[in-house]
Amino acid sequence: MLRRTKIIATLGPATDDIEVLERIIAAGADVVRLNFSHGTEASHAQRAKQVREIARANKRPVGVLADLQGPKIRIECFKNGSIELKDGATFTLDAALKSDAGTIDHVGIAYKELPNDTTPGDTLLLDDGRIVFTVERIDGKKIVCKVVMGGMLSDRKGINRQGGGLSANALTDKDRSDIKAAAAFQADYLALSFPRSAADVNEARELFRQAGGKGGIIAKIERTEAIDALEEIIAASDAVMIARGDLGVEMGDAVLPAIQKHIITLARSMNRVVITATQMMESMIHSQIPTRAEVFDVANAVFDGTDAVMLSAETATGEYPDKAISAMDRICREAEKQNVTTKSDHRINTRFERTDEAIAMATMYVANHLSVKAIAALTESGSTPLWMSRISSSIPIYALTHHVETRRKVTLYRGVYPINFEKPNTDHELVNYEALNVLRERKVVEDGDLVLLTKGDLMGKLGGTNVMKIIRVGDVISPKN
Repeated sequence: MLRRTKIIATLGPATDDIEVLERIIAAGADVVRLNFSHGTEASHAQRAKQVREIARANKRPVGVLADLQGPKIRIECFKNGSIELKDGATFTLDAALKSDAGTIDHVGIAYKELPNDTTPGDTLLLDDGRIVFTVERIDGKKIVCKVVMGGMLSDRKGINRQGGGLSANALTDKDRSDIKAAAAFQADYLALSFPRSAADVNEARELFRQAGGKGGIIAKIERTEAIDALEEIIAASDAVMIARGDLGVEMGDAVLPAIQKHIITLARSMNRVVITATQMMESMIHSQIPTRAEVFDVANAVFDGTDAVMLSAETATGEYPDKAISAMDRICREAEKQNVTTKSDHRINTRFERTDEAIAMATMYVANHLSVKAIAALTESGSTPLWMSRISSSIPIYALTHHVETRRKVTLYRGVYPINFEKPNTDHELVNYEALNVLRERKVVEDGDLVLLTKGDLMGKLGGTNVMKIIRVGDVISPKN
């Protein structure tokens, strides 16, 4: 059984060994993530190059996702690396303090506008909510706090304001430089950290296009403000990532499951791709098997309809990166056997604005009500298989295209599998035969199987899909004979 849910693996020191990289791709990584919060532009370009080389050697498209760092809302460093804060103690966040001068009494902050964004009574959460402060007063560049929940605090831990409201721009000078770097190695997706509105997404897209980037834009939903502007952010994006770390800290962990379900449902209803991320299998950084809670977490995301699940430190710095992917792979496959993942009433009462979208929806209706073995979607941009993938189904969708960028882009679409397909010419009968032959050569179908084929009368035209054919394998004979 083909796995429909896609797996994103973050690259890092643990995957720099070429043999390890080969193993994680062989284990099932569909997309790799380059985290621009770490490493250099040169190291990211090298990793992208290695992935593409391995993918070509194995004739298996693998997408490349460049993830921007975003604003650094975090503390600076301590003189001795870490401190232990006691409940009830007074501690100061000082925007004027040197970056390496932290002590048991105070520490510098990388985000210098934080004193202007906070008021007495605010709750600040550090290190993913493990440390909790209440703001007592603002004294110039100093934020004087009371420690509500203490513990060990080390260098460069993140800061969140409960309820959101920090004014930091989504794009920093570093991000603008990194966008150019991502465009240079032709990243298939660019992930924008901490967007607050559609304007942030549009700005990132414009900068990416100006730099020559052709990939899609992923909006990471990790701010309270992003939830308030969720529909406009999704509409402006090609995909959204539920970044549960910062989002859970700002909004509270108890509300996170309901928010995750809502984002997945809304994104799919708006024909956008959705990724579930953060701490999915974190125990596998050091363990060869996941916890039962992690198994349930991954499976529930699949049940909810997520397109992709993402591994972060599990593969970037973990001890068992390929085993983490293998574990996620088997959990997804098992979850996908359940009926909830194959039934859909998506847009059943909706009118369609485009012919190609109507063809995609009609194809999936037929696929779910007829004994069909596969769907072959001849595509230029990947739009038709994207629309198809919004409908829950157990029928595999093969995106047949000669565009390498499109093949890499659809690696993120649930239930869609890219195949290189060089159209022989504009002879429709020959195209039909060759499309079926490609599937037969891969042992996807055999004589007697039904296949749904979608294409355009004007082949090669973007948005031109206007035909759906029901074809029995073996009935179509090459016009050359």
